[in-house]
Amino acid sequence: MKILFVEPPKDYWFVMGEYLPPPYGILQLAAYLENKNKNVDIQVLDCNAEGLDWHGLKKYIESFNPDMVASSALATCNTYVTARTLEIAKEVNPEIKTIAGGQHFTVLAEESLKAYPEIDVIVKGEGENTLVELAQAVADGQPFSSVKGTSSRKDKQIVHNPPRPLIENLDSLPFPGYKFVENLVQNYHFTAMAGKNTRYALIEGSRGCPHQCTFCTQWRHWGSKWRKKSTKRIADEFEFCIENYGSRFLWLTDDNFGLGKRANDLADELINRRFSDDMLWFMQVRCDDVVNNPDILPKMRKAGLRWVLLGVESHSSSTLNSFRKQTTPDDARKAVRLLKENDIFTQGMFIIGQRKDTSDSIAGLREFVNELDPDLAIFAILTPFPGTAVYDEAKKNGWIKDWNWANYDMVHAIMPTESLSTREVQEELYHCYRSFFGSWHRRFTGLFAKKALKRKVYWSMARQGIVNQLKTLY
Repeated sequence: MKILFVEPPKDYWFVMGEYLPPPYGILQLAAYLENKNKNVDIQVLDCNAEGLDWHGLKKYIESFNPDMVASSALATCNTYVTARTLEIAKEVNPEIKTIAGGQHFTVLAEESLKAYPEIDVIVKGEGENTLVELAQAVADGQPFSSVKGTSSRKDKQIVHNPPRPLIENLDSLPFPGYKFVENLVQNYHFTAMAGKNTRYALIEGSRGCPHQCTFCTQWRHWGSKWRKKSTKRIADEFEFCIENYGSRFLWLTDDNFGLGKRANDLADELINRRFSDDMLWFMQVRCDDVVNNPDILPKMRKAGLRWVLLGVESHSSSTLNSFRKQTTPDDARKAVRLLKENDIFTQGMFIIGQRKDTSDSIAGLREFVNELDPDLAIFAILTPFPGTAVYDEAKKNGWIKDWNWANYDMVHAIMPTESLSTREVQEELYHCYRSFFGSWHRRFTGLFAKKALKRKVYWSMARQGIVNQLKTLY
């Protein structure tokens, strides 16, 4: 029994510059499957890290001759590359069983099976145990229709099986299967954040989120539950990546790790293991978490936390309320100040294109961002990702003007506001970036900052010409 996991050839989000992340999702699935079934021959093919195009992918499938092919999906904008990957597998051998999964295919399982005949089965929600059973079903020549957590075809009808219970103890998961890409780990990097020669790894600290923001796919995908790995397990995973693969930049992937006691305990674990001098790590946090836990920040910085993505989203209380953020603009002001005081690089995330947005309100956001003065600002267009409350409302009201999934990348305007066309929303995104990065004072102080990390980021962004790339979108 041979299974091939594929990270397809694809473009990454250009807004953050040049980078190549490890394919964490399929590495986790491959490790779990191997742990549960020793008789399976598993390979992981990362086309971008290997430098393979679609023709190279086809040749690899021909050479390995797998029984099953599972493609990484990650986000809605990758829908077509996932489908093309599985289509190529079927071209090589129509008997190969093809698997798709992830948030987009989970939510749109019915539509996807109708649209893409090359997909045999969709794994819905958490995939580890479902994939183990699917592999066994294929090995035994059994149909997919008995496997929980899947959607597939049977007698020309689409069958949606009951959902699978979630894994209760995430500490029981094996470490992600970096060994499957051991010859490629030196290629994984994030130029703007850590430079091209610093090895880059991803760490999962939890699944789900206790909050229910309207634009976020995470909390619904994980069953509206927040399951957390222990701080010891997370630190063990840090150590695993550092000691075995030379990783020195680690991204804690949680949409919301949370601060407080859990973060304090993680900082203690990392400090006690003496990692902080050797590596830097990154996490995403909420503004109110920073404001409510200022005393922990010095310890987090000592533990190696060098970079934080702060979910500010908006300067407008009414917009934040419409997003169900449960934060305030003043939280953002305090959070940016606290992070800067503790020498933690602060990247603010901001959203335009909410239904009530106007040119004036977006101009107000630009003024607010300039007032906050985060080390880095990333602007995104509100995107109706399937599986979000935003999508449900937009589809119901006919607001969605673009059904090309490839454009669901937060830099293409998918829907208008009440007063702005999609083209005008697109233009506003350019003006937001132009306002922030076009400031001569900010540009100069960034390129020649005293702090090496900030200098590195601004030189990297300047070389990529991000603002000019955004101008080509309208």
